[in-house]
Amino acid sequence: MSAPADLVCFLAKKIVDDPSSVRVEEIDADGDLLLRLHVAEADRGKVIGRRGRMVQALRTLARAAGARLDRRVLLEIAE
Repeated sequence: MSAPADLVCFLAKKIVDDPSSVRVEEIDADGDLLLRLHVAEADRGKVIGRRGRMVQALRTLARAAGARLDRRVLLEIAE
């Protein structure tokens, strides 16, 4: 796993009630790195947060980690 994926996985495990269900899928798309975060159905709201603030913070941190590797990083929550 890449550094941005490890960071997102680590932070998501700290947020959710069921850390064993957290996994990050890496997809290379046109030079960009797409991270798809999988969590338990019951934990999806916790990862998104109020008004999407938590997921926005995760996206910002993932982008910052990707910038150190000169890659654009996108984060989405899998359904």
